[in-house]
Amino acid sequence: MSVLAVRAGVVGYGDRAVLHGAHLSVEAGEVVALLGANGSGKSTLIRACLGLVPLASGEIRLFGTPLRRFRQWRRIGYVPQRLGAGGGVPATVAEVVASGRLARRGLLRPPRGADRAAVGAALAAVGLADRSGEPVSTLSGGQQQRTLIARALAAEPELLILDEPTAGVDAGSQAAFAGALGEFVAGGGTVLLVAHELGPLKPLITRAVVVHEGRLVHCAEVPDPAGHHADPAHEHVHPHAPAEASGMWGA
Repeated sequence: MSVLAVRAGVVGYGDRAVLHGAHLSVEAGEVVALLGANGSGKSTLIRACLGLVPLASGEIRLFGTPLRRFRQWRRIGYVPQRLGAGGGVPATVAEVVASGRLARRGLLRPPRGADRAAVGAALAAVGLADRSGEPVSTLSGGQQQRTLIARALAAEPELLILDEPTAGVDAGSQAAFAGALGEFVAGGGTVLLVAHELGPLKPLITRAVVVHEGRLVHCAEVPDPAGHHADPAHEHVHPHAPAEASGMWGA
């Protein structure tokens, strides 16, 4: 049984199709990266997998259950794209991470030892144990992103879905995230993530899926960057036009 399965998935906004007949299976223990240019449909695909945008046609199954009937959301951790961890609320790092336990313990039940242990382990995994009592609003962007990842890890999910978790994040935060993800996978977790470039995550990736203009055009080993993307001095911090997708990944 696949952890996640998409069959002939089509998503459209108004009269514009964004995702065309997508087929994707993610098996237990895999780390699957969705690659491609901005606007190619990567984020739309994972949002559809979470039920955040509807399918026009096709089917999605989570842990063998059709998405429309799936209710075990505690089995899934989700980190959206570039969402500030503070949100204007004066919460500490530990408080934000602890909120990831709510799906497991419920709103009215006080934290137990298992909840505190999970929060501590998640903070240690992303390298923020020493910042747990600080207001999350005082952290750097990379540290806030690590806080959100820790929140997802604290829930002890089976499937972790991340939308560009290292975009615009400093090298130290990228390395810390790669270490946390490696521990999660070693513990039996499964990962689906969206990325432009993999950096320190590359050794963890078991399979890459390249999305180009709403179609899944490559599904195999991580392809080598082509052209100026192959230059070690190239820093991928700019959005790519759709026309660059084939040159970028050889798709």
